[in-house]
Amino acid sequence: MNAADRPASRLPLKQLLLVLGAAATAYAVALVLSGDSPAAPLQRLWSLAGLQAAALCVLNYLLRGLRWRLWMAHYGRPLGLLQGLRLYLAGYTFTPTPGNIGEAARGLLLARNPLSTPQSLAIFGAERLADLLGLLLMGLPVLGWLLQLGGARVAWSLVLLAGLAGGVVLALMFKFRGLLLPRVAWLHDAWRCLATRPLRWLGLTLVAWAAQGLAVWLLCREAGLSIGVLQAAGFYAVAMVGGALSLLPAGLGGTEALLTGLLVSQGASAALALGITVQVRVVTLWLAVALGALALVYSAAIRHEISFR
Repeated sequence: MNAADRPASRLPLKQLLLVLGAAATAYAVALVLSGDSPAAPLQRLWSLAGLQAAALCVLNYLLRGLRWRLWMAHYGRPLGLLQGLRLYLAGYTFTPTPGNIGEAARGLLLARNPLSTPQSLAIFGAERLADLLGLLLMGLPVLGWLLQLGGARVAWSLVLLAGLAGGVVLALMFKFRGLLLPRVAWLHDAWRCLATRPLRWLGLTLVAWAAQGLAVWLLCREAGLSIGVLQAAGFYAVAMVGGALSLLPAGLGGTEALLTGLLVSQGASAALALGITVQVRVVTLWLAVALGALALVYSAAIRHEISFR
Protein backbone atom coordinates (compact mmCIF):
# COMPACT_ATOMS: atom_id res chain seq x y z
CA MET A 1 0.00 0.00 0.00
CA ASN A 2 1.52 3.32 -1.04
CA ALA A 3 1.36 6.49 1.03
CA ALA A 4 -1.45 8.04 -1.00
CA ASP A 5 -3.79 5.10 -0.31
CA ARG A 6 -3.12 4.66 3.40
CA PRO A 7 -6.00 5.42 5.74
CA ALA A 8 -6.14 8.86 7.27
CA SER A 9 -4.41 9.30 10.59
CA ARG A 10 -6.33 9.99 13.78
CA LEU A 11 -7.75 13.51 13.84
CA PRO A 12 -6.48 15.63 16.78
CA LEU A 13 -10.03 16.83 17.51
CA LYS A 14 -9.45 17.87 21.11
CA GLN A 15 -6.45 19.99 20.20
CA LEU A 16 -8.35 21.67 17.34
CA LEU A 17 -11.33 22.46 19.57
CA LEU A 18 -9.05 23.83 22.27
CA VAL A 19 -7.38 26.17 19.77
CA LEU A 20 -10.80 27.21 18.44
CA GLY A 21 -12.07 27.97 21.95
CA ALA A 22 -8.91 29.87 22.86
CA ALA A 23 -9.06 31.94 19.67
CA ALA A 24 -12.73 32.86 20.18
CA THR A 25 -12.11 33.77 23.83
CA ALA A 26 -9.05 35.87 23.01
CA TYR A 27 -10.98 37.69 20.30
CA ALA A 28 -13.86 38.50 22.65
CA VAL A 29 -11.49 39.70 25.38
CA ALA A 30 -9.59 41.88 22.92
CA LEU A 31 -12.82 43.55 21.83
CA VAL A 32 -13.81 44.25 25.42
CA LEU A 33 -10.38 45.69 26.26
CA SER A 34 -10.37 47.90 23.17
CA GLY A 35 -12.33 50.48 25.17
CA ASP A 36 -15.23 50.74 22.73
CA SER A 37 -18.27 48.51 22.93
CA PRO A 38 -18.62 46.34 19.81
CA ALA A 39 -22.41 46.38 20.26
CA ALA A 40 -23.07 49.29 17.87
CA PRO A 41 -21.02 47.90 14.95
CA LEU A 42 -22.64 44.48 15.43
CA GLN A 43 -26.12 46.01 15.47
CA ARG A 44 -25.42 47.64 12.09
CA LEU A 45 -24.96 44.17 10.62
CA TRP A 46 -28.77 43.82 10.77
CA SER A 47 -29.12 46.67 8.27
CA LEU A 48 -29.83 45.91 4.62
CA ALA A 49 -26.18 46.49 3.73
CA GLY A 50 -25.05 44.22 6.58
CA LEU A 51 -27.33 41.42 5.44
CA GLN A 52 -26.20 41.87 1.85
CA ALA A 53 -22.57 41.66 2.99
CA ALA A 54 -23.30 38.47 4.92
CA ALA A 55 -25.01 36.98 1.87
CA LEU A 56 -22.00 37.82 -0.30
CA CYS A 57 -19.70 36.13 2.22
CA VAL A 58 -21.90 33.02 2.19
CA LEU A 59 -21.61 33.09 -1.61
CA ASN A 60 -17.83 33.15 -1.16
CA TYR A 61 -17.99 30.04 1.03
CA LEU A 62 -20.23 28.19 -1.42
CA LEU A 63 -18.11 28.99 -4.48
CA ARG A 64 -14.98 27.80 -2.71
CA GLY A 65 -16.97 24.71 -1.72
CA LEU A 66 -17.61 23.99 -5.39
CA ARG A 67 -13.88 24.31 -5.96
CA TRP A 68 -13.22 21.81 -3.14
CA ARG A 69 -15.66 19.33 -4.71
CA LEU A 70 -13.68 19.58 -7.93
CA TRP A 71 -10.49 18.53 -6.18
CA MET A 72 -12.25 15.83 -4.15
CA ALA A 73 -13.41 14.31 -7.44
CA HIS A 74 -9.80 14.45 -8.61
CA TYR A 75 -8.99 11.99 -5.79
CA GLY A 76 -11.90 9.70 -6.63
CA ARG A 77 -14.35 11.08 -4.05
CA PRO A 78 -17.19 12.56 -6.13
CA LEU A 79 -19.71 14.25 -3.86
CA GLY A 80 -23.25 15.42 -4.48
CA LEU A 81 -23.80 19.16 -4.61
CA LEU A 82 -25.47 19.57 -1.21
CA GLN A 83 -23.32 16.92 0.44
CA GLY A 84 -20.11 18.45 -0.85
CA LEU A 85 -21.04 21.97 0.20
CA ARG A 86 -22.17 20.76 3.62
CA LEU A 87 -18.93 18.89 4.25
CA TYR A 88 -16.92 21.84 3.03
CA LEU A 89 -18.74 24.22 5.36
CA ALA A 90 -18.12 21.81 8.25
CA GLY A 91 -14.39 22.34 7.79
CA TYR A 92 -14.79 26.05 8.59
CA THR A 93 -15.33 25.04 12.21
CA PHE A 94 -11.57 24.68 12.46
CA THR A 95 -10.59 27.87 10.59
CA PRO A 96 -9.27 29.69 13.74
CA THR A 97 -6.18 27.48 13.92
CA PRO A 98 -2.59 28.54 13.16
CA GLY A 99 -2.19 29.00 9.42
CA ASN A 100 -5.80 27.74 8.98
CA ILE A 101 -4.27 24.26 9.11
CA GLY A 102 -7.41 22.96 10.83
CA GLU A 103 -9.18 23.23 7.48
CA ALA A 104 -6.88 20.51 6.19
CA ALA A 105 -9.00 18.12 8.28
CA ARG A 106 -11.90 18.32 5.81
CA GLY A 107 -10.87 15.27 3.84
CA LEU A 108 -9.96 13.35 7.00
CA LEU A 109 -13.43 13.77 8.52
CA LEU A 110 -15.29 11.66 5.97
CA ALA A 111 -16.92 8.66 7.63
CA ARG A 112 -16.71 6.62 4.43
CA ASN A 113 -13.63 6.55 2.23
CA PRO A 114 -11.75 9.48 3.82
CA LEU A 115 -8.75 10.98 2.14
CA SER A 116 -5.29 9.99 3.24
CA THR A 117 -3.33 12.63 5.10
CA PRO A 118 -1.12 13.46 2.05
CA GLN A 119 -4.20 13.81 -0.15
CA SER A 120 -5.98 16.07 2.33
CA LEU A 121 -2.86 18.22 2.69
CA ALA A 122 -2.57 18.43 -1.11
CA ILE A 123 -6.09 19.82 -1.45
CA PHE A 124 -5.46 22.17 1.46
CA GLY A 125 -2.27 23.38 -0.22
CA ALA A 126 -4.11 23.90 -3.52
CA GLU A 127 -6.78 25.90 -1.70
CA ARG A 128 -4.25 28.15 -0.02
CA LEU A 129 -2.31 28.76 -3.24
CA ALA A 130 -5.49 29.53 -5.18
CA ASP A 131 -6.74 31.87 -2.44
CA LEU A 132 -3.37 33.62 -2.29
CA LEU A 133 -3.53 34.21 -6.04
CA GLY A 134 -7.07 35.59 -5.77
CA LEU A 135 -6.16 37.91 -2.89
CA LEU A 136 -3.02 39.19 -4.59
CA LEU A 137 -4.97 40.01 -7.74
CA MET A 138 -7.63 41.75 -5.64
CA GLY A 139 -4.91 43.76 -3.92
CA LEU A 140 -3.41 45.11 -7.16
CA PRO A 141 -5.62 48.24 -7.31
CA VAL A 142 -4.06 49.33 -4.01
CA LEU A 143 -0.83 49.93 -5.93
CA GLY A 144 -2.30 53.11 -7.38
CA TRP A 145 -3.10 54.34 -3.90
CA LEU A 146 0.36 53.30 -2.75
CA LEU A 147 2.01 55.55 -5.34
CA GLN A 148 0.20 58.56 -3.86
CA LEU A 149 1.33 57.99 -0.29
CA GLY A 150 3.38 60.60 1.49
CA GLY A 151 6.43 60.13 3.68
CA ALA A 152 4.32 59.81 6.84
CA ARG A 153 2.84 56.60 5.45
CA VAL A 154 6.04 54.81 4.48
CA ALA A 155 5.36 52.13 7.10
CA TRP A 156 2.10 51.18 5.40
CA SER A 157 3.91 51.13 2.06
CA LEU A 158 6.26 48.51 3.42
CA VAL A 159 3.35 46.44 4.70
CA LEU A 160 1.65 46.53 1.31
CA LEU A 161 4.86 45.69 -0.50
CA ALA A 162 5.41 42.74 1.82
CA GLY A 163 1.98 41.39 0.92
CA LEU A 164 2.53 41.87 -2.79
CA ALA A 165 5.90 40.14 -2.48
CA GLY A 166 3.90 36.95 -2.16
CA GLY A 167 3.12 37.32 -5.85
CA VAL A 168 6.81 37.22 -6.64
CA VAL A 169 7.11 34.03 -4.60
CA LEU A 170 4.31 32.45 -6.62
CA ALA A 171 5.94 33.50 -9.89
CA LEU A 172 9.31 32.05 -8.85
CA MET A 173 7.63 28.86 -7.69
CA PHE A 174 5.99 28.52 -11.10
CA LYS A 175 9.25 29.24 -12.93
CA PHE A 176 11.25 26.71 -10.93
CA ARG A 177 8.49 24.13 -10.43
CA GLY A 178 10.60 21.53 -12.20
CA LEU A 179 13.13 21.74 -9.36
CA LEU A 180 10.73 22.26 -6.44
CA LEU A 181 7.90 19.83 -7.10
CA PRO A 182 9.87 16.56 -7.07
CA ARG A 183 11.43 17.53 -3.72
CA VAL A 184 8.29 18.64 -1.85
CA ALA A 185 5.65 15.90 -1.95
CA TRP A 186 2.62 17.92 -0.80
CA LEU A 187 3.50 20.76 -3.18
CA HIS A 188 3.75 18.32 -6.05
CA ASP A 189 0.31 16.89 -5.23
CA ALA A 190 -1.15 20.37 -4.71
CA TRP A 191 0.15 21.38 -8.13
CA ARG A 192 -1.59 18.36 -9.67
CA CYS A 193 -4.85 19.55 -8.07
CA LEU A 194 -4.33 23.00 -9.57
CA ALA A 195 -3.76 21.39 -12.97
CA THR A 196 -7.27 19.88 -12.74
CA ARG A 197 -9.67 22.06 -14.74
CA PRO A 198 -7.71 25.25 -14.02
CA LEU A 199 -10.15 27.64 -15.69
CA ARG A 200 -12.99 26.41 -13.52
CA TRP A 201 -11.21 26.70 -10.16
CA LEU A 202 -9.69 30.04 -11.19
CA GLY A 203 -13.11 31.43 -12.12
CA LEU A 204 -14.65 30.19 -8.88
CA THR A 205 -11.78 31.67 -6.88
CA LEU A 206 -11.90 35.10 -8.50
CA VAL A 207 -15.69 35.44 -8.21
CA ALA A 208 -15.60 34.19 -4.60
CA TRP A 209 -13.06 36.76 -3.46
CA ALA A 210 -14.69 39.52 -5.52
CA ALA A 211 -17.91 38.83 -3.61
CA GLN A 212 -16.10 39.11 -0.30
CA GLY A 213 -14.38 42.33 -1.38
CA LEU A 214 -17.75 43.77 -2.37
CA ALA A 215 -19.06 42.83 1.08
CA VAL A 216 -16.27 44.82 2.72
CA TRP A 217 -17.11 47.85 0.58
CA LEU A 218 -20.80 47.63 1.52
CA LEU A 219 -19.87 47.67 5.21
CA CYS A 220 -17.56 50.65 4.71
CA ARG A 221 -20.25 52.57 2.86
CA GLU A 222 -22.89 51.73 5.47
CA ALA A 223 -20.58 53.06 8.18
CA GLY A 224 -20.20 56.35 6.31
CA LEU A 225 -16.63 55.90 5.06
CA SER A 226 -16.11 57.28 1.56
CA ILE A 227 -14.00 54.69 -0.24
CA GLY A 228 -14.03 53.07 -3.66
CA VAL A 229 -15.04 49.44 -4.05
CA LEU A 230 -11.66 48.43 -5.53
CA GLN A 231 -9.78 50.16 -2.74
CA ALA A 232 -11.94 48.62 0.00
CA ALA A 233 -11.50 45.17 -1.52
CA GLY A 234 -7.76 45.77 -1.95
CA PHE A 235 -7.34 46.83 1.67
CA TYR A 236 -9.11 43.67 2.79
CA ALA A 237 -6.95 41.51 0.51
CA VAL A 238 -3.71 43.02 1.83
CA ALA A 239 -4.89 42.62 5.44
CA MET A 240 -5.76 38.97 4.79
CA VAL A 241 -2.37 38.21 3.24
CA GLY A 242 -0.57 40.02 6.06
CA GLY A 243 -2.60 38.17 8.69
CA ALA A 244 -1.89 34.82 7.03
CA LEU A 245 1.84 35.53 7.09
CA SER A 246 1.66 35.83 10.89
CA LEU A 247 0.55 32.15 11.09
CA LEU A 248 -1.69 33.09 14.02
CA PRO A 249 -5.10 31.37 14.18
CA ALA A 250 -7.05 32.80 11.21
CA GLY A 251 -4.61 35.73 11.25
CA LEU A 252 -6.27 37.02 14.42
CA GLY A 253 -4.73 40.27 15.53
CA GLY A 254 -2.60 40.80 12.46
CA THR A 255 -5.50 41.04 10.01
CA GLU A 256 -7.45 43.32 12.33
CA ALA A 257 -4.48 45.61 12.93
CA LEU A 258 -3.67 45.93 9.24
CA LEU A 259 -7.24 46.54 8.12
CA THR A 260 -7.88 49.07 10.89
CA GLY A 261 -4.67 50.92 10.09
CA LEU A 262 -5.40 50.99 6.36
CA LEU A 263 -8.89 52.36 6.96
CA VAL A 264 -7.48 55.04 9.29
CA SER A 265 -5.02 56.01 6.57
CA GLN A 266 -8.05 56.49 4.31
CA GLY A 267 -9.48 59.10 6.68
CA ALA A 268 -11.57 57.02 9.09
CA SER A 269 -11.35 57.71 12.81
CA ALA A 270 -9.80 54.97 14.91
CA ALA A 271 -13.20 54.11 16.42
CA LEU A 272 -14.89 53.97 13.01
CA ALA A 273 -12.09 51.89 11.48
CA LEU A 274 -12.19 49.44 14.39
CA GLY A 275 -15.97 49.17 14.12
CA ILE A 276 -15.79 48.39 10.40
CA THR A 277 -13.03 45.86 11.03
CA VAL A 278 -15.15 44.08 13.66
CA GLN A 279 -18.04 43.90 11.20
CA VAL A 280 -15.79 42.60 8.44
CA ARG A 281 -14.32 39.87 10.62
CA VAL A 282 -17.75 38.82 11.90
CA VAL A 283 -19.13 38.22 8.40
CA THR A 284 -15.94 36.92 6.80
CA LEU A 285 -14.64 34.73 9.65
CA TRP A 286 -16.99 34.11 12.55
CA LEU A 287 -20.05 33.64 10.34
CA ALA A 288 -18.13 30.89 8.55
CA VAL A 289 -17.17 29.28 11.88
CA ALA A 290 -20.80 29.37 13.07
CA LEU A 291 -22.15 27.88 9.83
CA GLY A 292 -19.35 25.33 9.90
CA ALA A 293 -20.25 24.23 13.43
CA LEU A 294 -23.90 23.74 12.41
CA ALA A 295 -22.89 21.79 9.32
CA LEU A 296 -20.45 19.71 11.37
CA VAL A 297 -23.06 18.71 13.96
CA TYR A 298 -25.67 17.97 11.30
CA SER A 299 -23.28 15.93 9.15
CA ALA A 300 -21.95 13.95 12.12
CA ALA A 301 -25.07 13.40 14.24
CA ILE A 302 -27.83 13.18 11.64
CA ARG A 303 -26.28 12.31 8.28
CA HIS A 304 -23.42 10.24 9.75
CA GLU A 305 -21.12 11.52 7.00
CA ILE A 306 -18.45 12.66 9.41
CA SER A 307 -16.53 10.53 11.88
CA PHE A 308 -14.20 11.77 14.61
CA ARG A 309 -11.67 8.95 14.52
